[in-house]
Amino acid sequence: MLKRLALKKGDTIGVLSTARWVEKEVIENTETVLRSWGLNPVFGETMRAKYNQFAGDDNLRAKELQSFLDNPEIKAILCARGGYGTLRIIDAIDFTQFMLNPKLICGFSDITVLLNHITDKIGIPTLHSAMAINFSTNSNEALNSLRNFLFGETPTYLIDAHPLNKIGSAQGKLMGGNLSILYALLGTKYGFSTRGKILFLEDVDEYLYHIDRMMMSLKLAGKLDNIAGLIVGGLSDMKDNTIPFGKTAEEIILEHVNHLNIPICFQFPAGHQQDNRALLFGKTVELNCDEAQVVINYK
Repeated sequence: MLKRLALKKGDTIGVLSTARWVEKEVIENTETVLRSWGLNPVFGETMRAKYNQFAGDDNLRAKELQSFLDNPEIKAILCARGGYGTLRIIDAIDFTQFMLNPKLICGFSDITVLLNHITDKIGIPTLHSAMAINFSTNSNEALNSLRNFLFGETPTYLIDAHPLNKIGSAQGKLMGGNLSILYALLGTKYGFSTRGKILFLEDVDEYLYHIDRMMMSLKLAGKLDNIAGLIVGGLSDMKDNTIPFGKTAEEIILEHVNHLNIPICFQFPAGHQQDNRALLFGKTVELNCDEAQVVINYK
């Protein structure tokens, strides 16, 4: 499947926004980067549209996403920005043609809605990665990892160990994304299966008690019971109340999974941060945590 999804030089990649509107400068910068990779970018109407905080109204965003999914000339889709909005249009999308002619969907944050539905319900890999709005600020490592995955290359990630890590090894399909979005999907028809999976979590700009509440909800819904491993990415710009919660975001998450006999990795470089390394969801990875380092390898 990864070979089938891999791009080659000269392929067309569609760029759109399913959520918030973007500044016009994003188009110019994204075009420069994608063309330097040998790709032919096609920009949707949503890249210029503005409806309150959204990149056009729900109808426009849904119609354009449907068009890009169905267009056989578009070999991959790069989402421009997260924020909020993808959940508002997911019910309007028909994935029938996409299933016959799949392509990589790339993005993170609010795009977690699409990533999880496509990997969990449809069984097609997706790419948790930098988006168009990040191209001017993300690290070279982040952009190179996106480019490599687009062209079918799977990396091995090695990072330093974190003091809160739990030692161990596990294999499983990688899934997850933004904790707030996963929390929002609980109890809906777009819910997700975590059994035997390596779960990835990241988030930004949340109160610490919100992190605890969302982790409690995942726990009470049984979503943490049978995971094979946990990778925690960036937990950026966390906020606290006047009366402190008393734990960091990492400590809160660990509290809810510490009883599990699984490897756990903290501060993997992915999420709302400059170094946002791409992760391919829906493919099996091996997670190895020891006292010195973490190794994540695609099988």
